[in-house]
Amino acid sequence: MKLHLKFDFNAICRKVLNEKLLEHNIKHKIVGFGEVKLLEKVSADRLERFSNDLTAYSIEIVENQKSILVQKIKDTITDMVFNNDTPTNLKASAYLSDTLGHSYGYLSNLFSEVTYTSIENFIILQKIEYTKQLIINENLNLTEIAFKLNYSSVAHLSTQFKNTTGITPSAFQRIITKRRELKSQTN
Repeated sequence: MKLHLKFDFNAICRKVLNEKLLEHNIKHKIVGFGEVKLLEKVSADRLERFSNDLTAYSIEIVENQKSILVQKIKDTITDMVFNNDTPTNLKASAYLSDTLGHSYGYLSNLFSEVTYTSIENFIILQKIEYTKQLIINENLNLTEIAFKLNYSSVAHLSTQFKNTTGITPSAFQRIITKRRELKSQTN
């Protein structure tokens, strides 16, 4: 038997962080996605034990200032792509600059220096992941998805999808449909 799940990355991460912080008796406030304010002094030993517990969930504490800002860039992009409250006509460069309080040129150079890829490529990867989720979970057509993700056309979405995954979104939809049909036949 297979289960198809829909989940919210932000909510899961917040829940895991909150549970682990409580488990370690660390007084805290979750400030934003990927950011926790400690409300008390925490010993290095306790912080290390907490950090070790987080690694089981592929969560790590970032200490380098450049890495912190790059993580904020990634979090902001993820929120921008996956969050329906972000205005669809807003340019990513303006959104990142306004949200993070740095020029886009600085953010772009820093991101490339630390990750060896561009902000634009990271945005494309996030959009393609979201496209896959929308195809699987929301039953939206490609025109609706292209509009939702602020693509200029379905052709533009299709080109980026194929360049990233190796197949067209239509082929991906057919695969998902076929898997659902096979699943319903076996049940």
